[in-house]
Amino acid sequence: MSDVIERFLEYVRLDTQSDEHTGTQPSTAKQHDLAKLLYDQLCAMGIEKVTYDKEHCYVYASIPASAGMEGKGKKLGFIAHMDTAMEVTGANVKPRILSYAGGNIVLNENENIVFSPEEFPELTQYIGKDLIVTDGTTLLGADDKAGVAEIMAMASFFTAHPEMPHGELRIAFTPDEEIGSGTDFFDLELFDADVAYTVDGGALGELEYENFNAASAEVKISGRSVHPGDAKDKMINASLVAMDYHALLPAEETPAHTEGYEGFYHLTAMSGEIEQAVLSYLIRDHDRDRFEQRKECMRKAAEQINERFGQELVRITIEDSYYNMCEKIKPHMELIEYAKAAMEELGIPAKTVPIRGGTDGARLSFMGLPCPNLCTGGRNCHSRFEYACVQDMEQIVKVLVGIAKRFSE
Repeated sequence: MSDVIERFLEYVRLDTQSDEHTGTQPSTAKQHDLAKLLYDQLCAMGIEKVTYDKEHCYVYASIPASAGMEGKGKKLGFIAHMDTAMEVTGANVKPRILSYAGGNIVLNENENIVFSPEEFPELTQYIGKDLIVTDGTTLLGADDKAGVAEIMAMASFFTAHPEMPHGELRIAFTPDEEIGSGTDFFDLELFDADVAYTVDGGALGELEYENFNAASAEVKISGRSVHPGDAKDKMINASLVAMDYHALLPAEETPAHTEGYEGFYHLTAMSGEIEQAVLSYLIRDHDRDRFEQRKECMRKAAEQINERFGQELVRITIEDSYYNMCEKIKPHMELIEYAKAAMEELGIPAKTVPIRGGTDGARLSFMGLPCPNLCTGGRNCHSRFEYACVQDMEQIVKVLVGIAKRFSE
């Protein structure tokens, strides 16, 4: 078993799920379990500059330039996040490797959980390859422990082969990316990189430097409770008003109906009674003007309902989360060209795709660290059908090595 796969299987067995409701940093103490392990492993490699932020759960490491490369090129960073998503449990992950010959994959016979290419047609691209899957009761954690394992395997390669040319390298592992706070306490001065990559993408060959502009919205609706036997022209059912509000938004502009550069409104949670209802949304668009138009659409929907009732029943709060990093990457397009060259040298067709989400790299780019996103070989993230391809992960380690070598030239 290769180094990267052995590491990955070890990391996914640790539950590092974040939690947006705790209000702490990190949001869950169990993320420290992986941070401590990574710190120990980096130290065991003989890397001298390793830092573990025990308060905020960040791990940083610095690999000096190889002999003769000191002071040449830019200081290059690689970043991945340690937490996993909230949508599906990350506890008690049972990874297994199978050789995929096509057809359905029975993840869990007892619970009749079947992974089918009819529902996930991209599976057919992996016939003849080895896939890492779960038993169908948990996510896998390839998002982003595949990235963590690949960066660690790259670090292990360079420390074991000091003759390989490279400039100064920086490594960081972050908590809480999945809840949007992965960079809240990121120490840019300690990290000390000129440019960096997050290794937090999907299929082999994908390279991302455009992401959504993102905001969250909370819609609070007040109602009026009256005994239903005497409610005519008196009761205002907040839950029904909430349904009317949602119906005013474009029905086809949701995650289930959009792709590529298409934005959306995403209803993530709802609760309601007669006197009070709350709707929570994510607003996303790659284009900044359309992003602003989406926010205005939600405000106008609230105004329309308030005008209908003649009172302020609907109150909406919108907060921006992050912006499209494209404008920060364009002055540093060597990041994209070097990544493409490293992939193509290995026979990997490189393609740039828009991120239909966000990464730590988006926020870091606006903090002054240009930081596009590289693929990891993981697919179906945030899902019990998440999987990773063994051969693709091994290739990605070589891509990281190739990028590092190019930055020393």
